[in-house]
Amino acid sequence: MITYYTDGSASPNPGPGGFAVIRDGRPYLIGGESNDSLVNRDQTTNIRMEATAILTAMRDANGQPCQITTDSEFWINVLTKWAPSWAKNGWRKKSGEIKNLDLVKQLYNLYDPTTTKLVWTRGHAGTELNELADQWANRAREMKLTNPILVDEL
Repeated sequence: MITYYTDGSASPNPGPGGFAVIRDGRPYLIGGESNDSLVNRDQTTNIRMEATAILTAMRDANGQPCQITTDSEFWINVLTKWAPSWAKNGWRKKSGEIKNLDLVKQLYNLYDPTTTKLVWTRGHAGTELNELADQWANRAREMKLTNPILVDEL
């Protein structure tokens, strides 16, 4: 099973952003708001970067069994609790618009609970690989990256 730790960063929020994917204990992929995004990369949010990190890990796993550890309880809830009913209701919810719907749909289309295990960890609590993901997400933000690149190519 492939293990990932993911994190996203935007500073200020909204502002320039970056994300990181740690794979099997090593920095692996980093990036920011993609070139084809609907959002200006200098006006992204922590929420979007967290989602993009998880999405990048799922794309990398390509259907193989994996565990993605994230400090974004929000995105775990989106995928496991809320998106199934939003999809059934034509991507609508009773209380208004679904924010970041572009990312919600992409994530939901890739998420398979039989092959992808989502695990929450408390952020900034000293969990080594979560802290490493945070450091690399901030580095990606500072580098003003867009589409994901392999850390080994830096």
